[in-house]
Amino acid sequence: MSNAIPRMTNLFLQLGLDADEVAIAQFIKSHQLPTDIGITEAPYWSDAQRQFLSEQIGSDASWAIVVDQLNESLHEDAVKAQSGL
Repeated sequence: MSNAIPRMTNLFLQLGLDADEVAIAQFIKSHQLPTDIGITEAPYWSDAQRQFLSEQIGSDASWAIVVDQLNESLHEDAVKAQSGL
């Protein structure tokens, strides 16, 4: 793991994904999850990506905040639908 400042762009770089604003927005839009699927249970992660996300959440590291933000973003549509918004 690098010493990069935990931001969404750096999280995407850590995950080996395109990290420009458009790519991040497109990823989030096209990878929405139902409320009952946790971020680490998403079928689209590789084992290494899943491990990185799990470790960051579990360690409550500085990356945990950004991973949580990604988690919220990936569940946004499901939460809106569930709440009727």
